[in-house]
Amino acid sequence: MGLAAQLLIGLLAVLHLYIMWFEAFAWETRGPKVFPTVPRELFAKTTAQAANQGVYNGFLAAGLIWSLLIDGPWSQHIALFFLSCVAVAGIVGALTVDRKIAYVQTAPALLAIALLLLD
Repeated sequence: MGLAAQLLIGLLAVLHLYIMWFEAFAWETRGPKVFPTVPRELFAKTTAQAANQGVYNGFLAAGLIWSLLIDGPWSQHIALFFLSCVAVAGIVGALTVDRKIAYVQTAPALLAIALLLLD
């Protein structure tokens, strides 16, 4: 796995750790700032659902980190799987929540996939 792919995978892992923290622990405080179009009263009502989403983002981060910590061909296979999960989650988020998610999640994941496949 090339250095550029490793760096991008690492950045995506950090991003998903941040998303996990935000959704699982700071939904009511950071949520209104991140999603200003959502009515404030919904954040308190959706804290449990956001925490659940945060756990899934933590799993994505864990998988990406795992792919960086192992050697051999499985490293690339695991990275491709978790990057594909990130890309799909980004597409769903872009279609259902905010188009910016495609730029923040999907585009970097697809770029990392391309780097892995070209390596």
